[in-house]
Amino acid sequence: MARKFFVGGNWKMNGDKASIDEICSWLVPGPLDPNTEVVVGVPGCYLQYVADKVAGSQVAVAAQNCYKAGKGAFTGELAPAMIQDCGVNWVILGHSERRNVFNETDQLIGEKVGFALQSGLNVLPCIGEKLEEREAGKTTEVCFRQLSAMLPHISDWSKVVLAYEPVWAIGTGKTATPAQAQEVHLAIREWLGQNVSPEVAAAVRILYGGSVTAANCKELAACPDIDGSLVGGASLKKDFIAIVNACQ
Repeated sequence: MARKFFVGGNWKMNGDKASIDEICSWLVPGPLDPNTEVVVGVPGCYLQYVADKVAGSQVAVAAQNCYKAGKGAFTGELAPAMIQDCGVNWVILGHSERRNVFNETDQLIGEKVGFALQSGLNVLPCIGEKLEEREAGKTTEVCFRQLSAMLPHISDWSKVVLAYEPVWAIGTGKTATPAQAQEVHLAIREWLGQNVSPEVAAAVRILYGGSVTAANCKELAACPDIDGSLVGGASLKKDFIAIVNACQ
């Protein structure tokens, strides 16, 4: 079965109700390719607001983070059940900014992925190497290490969409070439085949993230092992529609 194309938009720490109203005014009517799954990751305080705005449309909503417990003395954190209570069924976990700005470890991210899945959320776990790791030839070593930390915690691969985001390409305007991205995506798929199962490797969607734009999205989408994109800054602009429609 063909893997359904998937485009995620990560709004990061951006937006207010006025700008969200403006984004939704063009995002909901689109037109969006009906064969593409679309999810936008929004700041925690706007989960309910955006979920209400896009209700009944093709667009789903994701939280950008959550914790590995259902409740408790974890000031500032969100539990999966809180996200679900806002009408949201997706969460982005292990984004490079969580890893590198907030020092989240591979182990913590693995535990968070596991708890989110147990709680019934769909999860977008992110992996990817820094510039010095790529230059040292350690791209796949880093990606496989990050995946290995998640592996024991993943109970249901049908609820997982992986995102490969080379850290050096996020928000820098530098993009991995389609050939570079495809090479890593293929390596990840082969690793899944060896360490999970050939069935999961064939079925799981692997997104590319890192300065995806309306100009490069079609070339990336044409690669056989790239099943969509996780888009940062461009998801706040009307260009996002062209990225969603990259397969048309």
